[in-house]
Amino acid sequence: QRFAPAAAAAAAISPALLGADGPRPSQCDWWRGGCPTARPVKPKSPTPSDIEISQSVPLTPVKQVFQRTFGLKDDELFPFGPYKGKLSLQAYDRLQDKPDGHYVVVCGINPTPLGEGKSTTTVGLSQALGAHLGQKVLTCIRQPSMGPTFGIKGGAAGGGYSQCVPMEEFNLHMTGDIHAITAAHNLFAAAIDTRYYHENTSTASGMWKRLVPQDKQGKRAFEPTMFARLEKLGLGHKKHNPDLLTEEEIERFCMLNIDPDTITWKRVTDCNDKYLRQVEIGKSPSEFSKRQNQQLSRQSSFAITVSSEIMAILALATDVKDLRTRLGKMICCYSKSGEPLTADDFGITGALAVLMMDALPPNTMQTLEGTPALVHTGPFANIAHGNSSIIADKIGLKLVGKDGYVFTEAGFGADMGGEKFFNIKSYYSGLKPDCAVIVCSIRALKLHSCEAPKVVAGQALSKEYTEENTALVEKGCANLVAHIQNVRKHGVQAVVAINRFGTDTDAEHEVVKRVAMENGAHAAVVAEHFAKGGAGAVDLGKAVMGACKQGSNFKPLYDARNDSIKTKILKIVQEVYGGSTVSYSDKAEKIIAKYESDPDIRGLPICMSKTQYSLTDDAKKLGAPKGFTINVKDIYVSAGAGFLVVSLGDINFIPGLPIKPAYYKIDLDFSAHPPRITGLS
Repeated sequence: QRFAPAAAAAAAISPALLGADGPRPSQCDWWRGGCPTARPVKPKSPTPSDIEISQSVPLTPVKQVFQRTFGLKDDELFPFGPYKGKLSLQAYDRLQDKPDGHYVVVCGINPTPLGEGKSTTTVGLSQALGAHLGQKVLTCIRQPSMGPTFGIKGGAAGGGYSQCVPMEEFNLHMTGDIHAITAAHNLFAAAIDTRYYHENTSTASGMWKRLVPQDKQGKRAFEPTMFARLEKLGLGHKKHNPDLLTEEEIERFCMLNIDPDTITWKRVTDCNDKYLRQVEIGKSPSEFSKRQNQQLSRQSSFAITVSSEIMAILALATDVKDLRTRLGKMICCYSKSGEPLTADDFGITGALAVLMMDALPPNTMQTLEGTPALVHTGPFANIAHGNSSIIADKIGLKLVGKDGYVFTEAGFGADMGGEKFFNIKSYYSGLKPDCAVIVCSIRALKLHSCEAPKVVAGQALSKEYTEENTALVEKGCANLVAHIQNVRKHGVQAVVAINRFGTDTDAEHEVVKRVAMENGAHAAVVAEHFAKGGAGAVDLGKAVMGACKQGSNFKPLYDARNDSIKTKILKIVQEVYGGSTVSYSDKAEKIIAKYESDPDIRGLPICMSKTQYSLTDDAKKLGAPKGFTINVKDIYVSAGAGFLVVSLGDINFIPGLPIKPAYYKIDLDFSAHPPRITGLS
């Protein structure tokens, strides 16, 4: 049934899947209203593995899901096989005058090894509204890196009966967006080192003859991709006649004078590999400069692809022109005189835009219960802004229309992806959220009590996590309260989703509900979408709809354009983290003083780079500490993405692999025809 033609897939939506007595009246509503391709499932107990569930459900061709739900045209959808595809940006152009739907961001408490189920909740909510409550709905979720998929974390399609499917295609190559980022990022890295090599093995005259060669008639012409550097040098008026440049101007144009010690542009790979955290490049004899009489080698490192600034740019770009402009602004290194050097200076912006343009349209998929989903971009939330793309959200809000709902996901807790959603993503998109869902679990709250035993991967949980203990839950709720208050300070309604696990008790749930409501939540609802699909999140869905109906008064935490850099940082520390003061290293002080003199840099929003596990800059401090000092070690500008990255500590840019990585379980089952993937989680 999984790979059957559309007619067979539609026929497979039988009373057996809807319930023994056929569709209930409430389920008839979604068939006529919200999502015509919805298919509520009949869950099994105990819940099978994620991949077993994903492969057991008959799917509707994704093109039909989007056409039947939103009335999209044939030329607005581009299938990559039957169950994934791309959505043309022309759809937004056609629908841009249509009113937006309700905008809901899903975030969480500070994550723990026990898991909160944020992606699962995002999908479960969409299934509840689209397959059970008769609403037009769209899920906007991030695309995961393949590194953690084969490492320790596993995939990010959701789980149980609340998944984006097919989960194999979701967690693996998708439509190649991450590969496009890898190619573009590494092309830029190659351009930087190659330019450094040629400048140190040639002269300005030699560079000029090769960069702007004479044609057969003896005439020279600049490539259009060189115009940006000419404008930067104040030579824009000569861009159509290279022969007007003086010898001094030729040298300024040709010689970037790269300071190799300032090159920050790492190479990337979509794989967990800690052996690439520190490498030496340029060791081949071909990288020896006779002119300088030295080997042009240097220390460098790799990063995982999703940490690339190009990923953040893809997530924040609003159209192809904006994408190209942002790519051109990326700073990769500095000249020996301290001048920032960008992709525009290297003349590579056009090539990067060409590599990335096909990744800009969002990817179309569906949830397990047949509601539509857009999967697009996956920037990290601890080193970037951690949200799915602006383009996916904007198109989604037009597709669902005035009374519909778009659920978008923010990485980690409301202090990380949530705060950056409000103050970076919304700043650039101009969109205002109606509601924020904060996901928590009883087990995670117990860990945040700071009194429960430490959780060790691979070891059985202690009884504190598997037996009722309302005292630990109440103490751990301090972390939840901090996140509720963070959302409310942005003027947004907060709905708490208590993701139910089998060891929870009703008494523990009641503690969370009481504390949440006492501290400003619009509602706090227990949800069982992992085990029951959308049916298990109906009450949560109703609470979200109620919060959207009540409305929000969204406001950013700070004035990005006019507040000083230190003022913006302090507001985040005090209002979001609960700290009191900020301490700056000498290095950070010097950089801030430099940035304050540049109004374009000074006016950028702040992207805090810190541990996701704590409200502080110390991963071991759980719960909700108060009155602490945040230590800023470094600050740098991601000029293309459009934010200032404030580093509070050392962050690994490429994960490693454990003793037993997830790849041990992944294989092909040749007893199925065609062979089927097994072991993905």
